[in-house]
Amino acid sequence: MFTGIIEDMGIVTGLKQDLGNLHISIKSNLTPELKIDQSMAHNGVCLTVVNIKDDVYTVTAIKETLDKSNLGTLKIHDKVNLERAMKLGDRLDGHMVQGHVDQTAVCTMVEETNGSWMFSFYYDSKLNNITIEKGSITVNGTSLTVVDSKKDSFSVAIIPYTYEHTNFSTFKKGSIVNLEFDVLGKYVSKLLELKK
Repeated sequence: MFTGIIEDMGIVTGLKQDLGNLHISIKSNLTPELKIDQSMAHNGVCLTVVNIKDDVYTVTAIKETLDKSNLGTLKIHDKVNLERAMKLGDRLDGHMVQGHVDQTAVCTMVEETNGSWMFSFYYDSKLNNITIEKGSITVNGTSLTVVDSKKDSFSVAIIPYTYEHTNFSTFKKGSIVNLEFDVLGKYVSKLLELKK
């Protein structure tokens, strides 16, 4: 379980294809605090640490994860949003995030608005995921509040701190991001679907 509060931006240092799997090596300030078999969110995707060497650790993404997320598009030197699993008893500063990406979205607009930024995203609504105005959404692992909710798109407002301390600063029109929709919304949507 995660909160969507990004702790560090890691740098991709290695990518190794192994049959349907992708081994991703990342340099991070968090590496000295990690241990083998620990869960970490990478752009919102929960992956298990499988190797640690100096300030670089490695995780493995399977084919299903690569198909549902943007991890398969990573390149060497890319920045990745990182968060360790939350500790029981800690403050929940973001919202309840499972680290299970529902689908990807495409950035359709980046607009600087007098000291902050507005980002808009389009997603495939056929997968029955929904947003609501002022509801929670996770974009590349970052807990955010939805602005301008539509059937297949939404916007988020980004403050300077978030812009500088997450990989939002690398987004441009056409960037592919990971989305995890609010878990309560997913249950409500499923219940309504079953009642049809």
